[in-house]
Amino acid sequence: MAIERDEKGRPFFGPWEAAIQALILLNLAAFALETLPDLNARTIQILNGFEIFSALVFVSEYALRIFWSRPRLSYPLSFFGIIDLVSILPSLLTLNVDLRSLRIVRLLRLVRLLKLVRYGPVIRRFERAFEIARDELAVFGAISLAFLYLAAVGIYHFEHEAQPEVFSSVFHSLWWATTTFTTVGYGDAYPVTPGGRLFTFVVLVFGLGIVAVPTGLIATALTKARDEEREAARETTKPARRRRTKS
Repeated sequence: MAIERDEKGRPFFGPWEAAIQALILLNLAAFALETLPDLNARTIQILNGFEIFSALVFVSEYALRIFWSRPRLSYPLSFFGIIDLVSILPSLLTLNVDLRSLRIVRLLRLVRLLKLVRYGPVIRRFERAFEIARDELAVFGAISLAFLYLAAVGIYHFEHEAQPEVFSSVFHSLWWATTTFTTVGYGDAYPVTPGGRLFTFVVLVFGLGIVAVPTGLIATALTKARDEEREAARETTKPARRRRTKS
């Protein structure tokens, strides 16, 4: 088996990746078939056998990726490593809760196929951009959650007496705060008091920033990641230019 690694030491199994992707699609089709009514016993038996086979393949694949990763934790702690772990948990857990629908997140691993075509650098650029802006996004995410909570508390204070069935608690008010912060506004919860409307105006102003700031951070990080790629490309071509000059 040909083992290749990306710049972070995570393994890529070449042609075997296509077989894994095909198995993922077959699993999604099998999950849809399981929802059909009046399946006969033979079909259910085949689907259960396919589920066991797929679970063994996916667990083995996960273990192999950890084994071939350098360092070993680079894969399980990566985005796709977490996705893979979440997707095989339904097959490993012996609970009565139907968790198999989580397997649909394995479809995200089809992004790996983009490494085989010209869009590979774009995917790596986005990954690098999130690494660059990771700290800023984490801090801004914490601040956003704090504002979200304060918005829920504020609207509860202004609207609870006027609309006790809509804003019955701070937890119920979080739905209004979320839809208002994201400027969605479904219209199922809205203020009717003057104080609540004024408070909503303030929240909407902050909501615009909630949407705009992360977008700006990621856009700036993408620009920086692209500049890094260009600088790396120039450094790579320098030796060749020097040899041409000497000759």
